[in-house]
Amino acid sequence: MGDYLKTVEEVYAEAAREPKADLCCTQSPLWHFPDLKIPTIMQEMNYGCGSTVDPRDLRQEDTILYVGVGGGLEALQFAYFTRRPGGVIAVDPVAEMRERARENLEEAARINSWLQPEFVQLLDGSALSLPVPDVNVTVLGQNCLYNIFVSEDLDLALAEVFRVLKPGGLFTSSDPITPEPLPATFAANARLRAMCLSGCQTLEDYLGALTRAGFGRVEIRNRFPYRYLSPQEFPELSKAVMLESIEVAAYKVPDGPDGPGVFTGRTATYVGSEALFRDESGSVLRRGAPTLISDAAASRLARRSDVLITDSTWHVRGGGCC
Repeated sequence: MGDYLKTVEEVYAEAAREPKADLCCTQSPLWHFPDLKIPTIMQEMNYGCGSTVDPRDLRQEDTILYVGVGGGLEALQFAYFTRRPGGVIAVDPVAEMRERARENLEEAARINSWLQPEFVQLLDGSALSLPVPDVNVTVLGQNCLYNIFVSEDLDLALAEVFRVLKPGGLFTSSDPITPEPLPATFAANARLRAMCLSGCQTLEDYLGALTRAGFGRVEIRNRFPYRYLSPQEFPELSKAVMLESIEVAAYKVPDGPDGPGVFTGRTATYVGSEALFRDESGSVLRRGAPTLISDAAASRLARRSDVLITDSTWHVRGGGCC
């Protein structure tokens, strides 16, 4: 294990013993569902930079793996939908965090009549070596964890995600990104990595890691400001940086006709004389109807005078072509 990962585990062991409100810079929003009560301690240990739970993605028959259990909040939210033994598997390498999550889930079972402790299985394991067989889960989630990895470890973690997902499976992820590469001296600060600050990659590099791992479709579902870093607070920085958080859905599906499909909310609208537009790459557009397309398809179709292309919205929900 790299020295920086030892520091990360130490930081999260401290956070298990005593909740730290400033460990992550944006509290994940809570979902509100009928008959779902969230213990206060889970809210205090809500270490995240976005959300990985979307009810539109989930089915009761899903087997969901959550990496980096934290206080157990997102494992509880996932279990709300599966409601069966083994429906949710939660992995964490920090013994103190697993034990705190176990206690928190027991408290949740006391105040939620539908919840049984066996609905969430807690396992000792690392994102770099998941204790789960190949093609075993349909959904895998992580919140503000994978940004701590150096690039080669991020590739290994994403290879593990791809290994355990079934074909068509969903990797739902939330991480901070940086508008430009951070200084090496800042990135080398292991404690700031653990606090989800110094390990951030650029959006291009982050998406490149996902497509390099084999995900044929990647959707950016949300993008928002995360944390302002100033040289006054962090002397390793030569100028201020505004980090952002993105929520991503990556699917274990084959590449599209333009290669891996990265969807950022761009659309194409055919404005020609025919009722329907088709091209050799498989694009199908109905006249006058904006259609969600990948960024690669947008670049290809932008060369046509009879197709209008819109800018990225950073809010994508499935569908579309190309």
